[in-house]
Amino acid sequence: MSLDHPKTPNDLSAFWMPFTANRQFKQAPRMLVASQDMHYTSHDGRQILDGTAGLWCCNAGHCRPKIVEAIQKSAAELDYAPAFQMGHPMAFELASRLVDMSPEGFDHVFFTNSGSESVDTALKIALAYHRARGEGSRTRLIGREKGYHGVGFGGISVGGLVNNRRVFGTLLNGTDHLSHTYLPDQNRWAKGQPEHGETLADELERMVALHGADTIAAVIVEPVAGSAGVILPPKGYLEKLRAITKKHGILLIFDEVITGFGRLGAPFAADYFGVMPDMMTTAKGLTSGTVPMGAVFVTGAVHDTFMTGPEHMIELFHGYTYSGSPIACAAGIATQELYREEGLFQRCADIAPYWEEALHSLKGARHVIDIRNLGLIGAIELEPIAGEPTKRAFTAFLKAYEKGILIRTTGDIIAMSPPLIIEKEHIDQLIGTIKDVLDTLD
Repeated sequence: MSLDHPKTPNDLSAFWMPFTANRQFKQAPRMLVASQDMHYTSHDGRQILDGTAGLWCCNAGHCRPKIVEAIQKSAAELDYAPAFQMGHPMAFELASRLVDMSPEGFDHVFFTNSGSESVDTALKIALAYHRARGEGSRTRLIGREKGYHGVGFGGISVGGLVNNRRVFGTLLNGTDHLSHTYLPDQNRWAKGQPEHGETLADELERMVALHGADTIAAVIVEPVAGSAGVILPPKGYLEKLRAITKKHGILLIFDEVITGFGRLGAPFAADYFGVMPDMMTTAKGLTSGTVPMGAVFVTGAVHDTFMTGPEHMIELFHGYTYSGSPIACAAGIATQELYREEGLFQRCADIAPYWEEALHSLKGARHVIDIRNLGLIGAIELEPIAGEPTKRAFTAFLKAYEKGILIRTTGDIIAMSPPLIIEKEHIDQLIGTIKDVLDTLD
C-alpha cells in the first residue's frame, strides 16, 4: 500500500475498529475526510451535520483556527517533554487556568490522556488517599448500574453497562453498584431534571449498613449518564448523594467526561447542579477533541493529604508518558480561550430551551416512546423491534447518515450532543431529518 494518504483506503482489514460492527462497516464504509465548524465532509463529498460533537467531545466545533494554530506552533517548538521529574510551562499554565474556572475548592489537576485514564486515576487516588490518612480498610468502590466510566479495568468494574463487562471475566474485587435513575414509568417525557427518584440515593445508606462505612473509599457517578442513553439525575438526588458520602467520610467522584466544559451551559455539572464533589474526571471537551487529553480535578484537602514525608520522595506513584504533553496542553489552552472569547458556555445555556422544544416536538412521532434532555444533550428513545434489540435505532443511524446528519445510538436510543456553536437552523435540520427518518422505519 502506498505511503500516500488516499481518501478511501485500499484495504480496511488491518484496523480492528473500536465499538463497531466491523464486518458490517467494512462492507459499506462511512468515511469522514474533513471537517469544519458544524460539519464533516464524507469521502463522497457530502456535508454531514454533526449532531454528536464527534463523540461528545468537539464542543467548540471542528478545525477552529485558534486551536489548529496552537497545535501547529507547539509541534514546531516543543514536540514532547517528559512529565516525570521534569516540566514545561504550558502544563502549569493550563493547570492554573483549569483550576481558575473550576468550582471553589478544586485547587489541583492531574493530567491524563483520556476519560478512561482519568477514571482509573481518580479511583487510585481515592484508594491511596484513605491509606495516607490511616484508613487503609477503605478499599470498596461503588458505581451505578448503567454507568459508563470508560474502558479501563477500574472503569468497567465500577461501570454498569453489561456489554462492557460480561466478556472480560473477573474484574476488580470489592465493587458494588447503586441502582440507576432511569424510571420511565414515572418520568417519561420530562423536560430537564425529572421529578421522581431522589430517594434512590438512600441506597448508599443500605450499602453502608451492609459493608460498613470504614470499608468504602469512593462513590463515582456521572451527573448525567451519557452512554447509557442520557439518564438524568432526579431533582435532589445528587444533593442527597453528596450529603450521605460526606456523612460517612466517603469520597464522591463526578465523572464529568461528557458534562465538563460547557455541555450543560456551565463549566461543569458541579456548577450547574450546585453540588461539590471531591474529585471530577474530565477529558473530551478539554481540548475540544483535537488532541487526546484528560484531567482529574481534586480538592486541596485530597491533594494535601499526600504532601507529607521527605520532600525528595515521590508522593504518588502514578502517571502516564503523555501526562500534560506539550501539544495537548497547547490545544487545551487554546480551547479554553476560545470557550471564553466566544462565550460558548453561556451560548449553550441560551439555546438550550430551543433545543428542548425541538426535541420534544418529536413526541408522537413514529416509534418514539420517550424523550429526555438537559443542556445541549438529548435522547430519543425508540420502541425496540421484538426479538431484535438495537436494530431499529441502528437503522435510523444509517438512514440519518445517508440524509446528511450524524447521530449516535446506544441500544434503541438516539443520543445527540451537538457542538456548542450550533445555530437554530442546525437544530431544525437535525430534528426535521430525524422526523423524516422515523417516518421511514419499520
